[in-house]
Amino acid sequence: MATFTCSAADLRPLLGTAANATAAAEYICNGFGAVSDKLVAATYAIDNTYLLFSAYLVFSMQIGFAMLCAGSVRAKNTMNIMLTNVLDAATGGLSYYLFGFALAYGSPSNGFIGKHFFGLEDFPSPSGDYSYFLYQWSFAIAAAGITSGSIAERTQFVAYLIYSFFLTGLVYPIVSHWFWSADGWASAAREDNLLFGTGVIDFAGSGVVHMVGGIAGLWGAWIEGPRMGRFDSDGKPVPVRGHSGTLVVLGTFLLWFGWYGFNPGSFLTILKTYGQTGSSFYGQWSAIGRTAVTTTIAGSSAALTTLFGKRLLTGHWNVTDVCNGLLGGFAAITGGCSVVDPWAAIICGFVASWVLIGFNKVAEKLKYDDPLEAAQLHGGCGAWGIIFTGLFAKKDYVNEIYPGKPGRPHGLFMGGGGRLLGAHLIQILVVTGWVSATMGPLFLVLHKLGLLRISPDEEMAGIDVTSHGGLAYEFHDDNDKTMKTSITMTNMDTSTV
Repeated sequence: MATFTCSAADLRPLLGTAANATAAAEYICNGFGAVSDKLVAATYAIDNTYLLFSAYLVFSMQIGFAMLCAGSVRAKNTMNIMLTNVLDAATGGLSYYLFGFALAYGSPSNGFIGKHFFGLEDFPSPSGDYSYFLYQWSFAIAAAGITSGSIAERTQFVAYLIYSFFLTGLVYPIVSHWFWSADGWASAAREDNLLFGTGVIDFAGSGVVHMVGGIAGLWGAWIEGPRMGRFDSDGKPVPVRGHSGTLVVLGTFLLWFGWYGFNPGSFLTILKTYGQTGSSFYGQWSAIGRTAVTTTIAGSSAALTTLFGKRLLTGHWNVTDVCNGLLGGFAAITGGCSVVDPWAAIICGFVASWVLIGFNKVAEKLKYDDPLEAAQLHGGCGAWGIIFTGLFAKKDYVNEIYPGKPGRPHGLFMGGGGRLLGAHLIQILVVTGWVSATMGPLFLVLHKLGLLRISPDEEMAGIDVTSHGGLAYEFHDDNDKTMKTSITMTNMDTSTV
């Protein structure tokens, strides 16, 4: 960080031979020192305030996840899915405080795992303040929230607690260390020995967050199997509609709002110039604005592509499909949001929509059931976002955000060669392998111990009734209403006679 410097010994000769020249030089330099200290403190305050605000936005995504999940399941399981979203945040808060943050960012460390700041011991430090911990925690619980959607409506409550603690305390933090810590073996912020001379540019986490949550959910949903009635006796898919399109739309807008903390907030600081001559108006604040724009464009492109694509395929204008398409576009642009032009974001969203539609078709063929389409959306579109960045990352933006390496490779289609894309293909492989090797066995052990799936009777009745003390809503079955109307009409006829 640049500061004012002043030396009384250097300044004194400029003040002449006056008797008080030494005192005047010291006075002036002390004034410069005080101003410099204030500017440094103001810079830290502005940057930390920006990061805290971004953390609050990302945390607001938990509300979005809760509403989206609630609207996407049947009414009889609403209390269950809402509670799991609350406990993702609470359980993740403790596990990330005790272990996760240290494993992710406990520097100095090796390239594979952090080893300092357990329980935030010796923290804050020169590497980060409390706002940094809060921001990274909000990312960790977002990954856990993705997984909860995949296994909704048929999972025992204790399984949620176990997987959430394990995912936020161990699985996710190690992935984030690899790609985001300055010590990580594949990090683009690493000072030396960069993977393929570039490292992985996964700016806000298409792989680190979305693929981790999506692949974890894939294994959970695959091991416990589809919901009862999701496929008929011939194996054909039977639609199981969520109970509230209103909640789905509300959740989607809340997630959209929170994404402006997720992607632009990943800059971590805002008060930074890029040093272009004659461009004092242009700095990190400009890159942050561009990142918000690319995020918006990708989501919008994916939403409209899904709208017309599903209309051609099914003949309907379906709001739930459009919402999922929109979120797929956001998941895809998250990795390269800061290093691509807005026009490229249109391509990102367009392809993400078809990736989601395609993976949903594959899921039906394989009799895979994911009530939120979370594995397809976050895992599939997240993987596309990693590839997209390797193709479209722009040289100027890469050098702004990752300075100090003028010859750093950039996107293949932007004239940067294939090394960045190669690093990103490695990221897809290692994230898939690590999450599969950790979360797969965890879900399998829970299944073997009888702790994963609820009984058929509980599933038919609904988890709210069997595990949470009652339904989220007081409602009456249509048959009950018809019967009451019939009885009332009969009584009226009798009284008339």
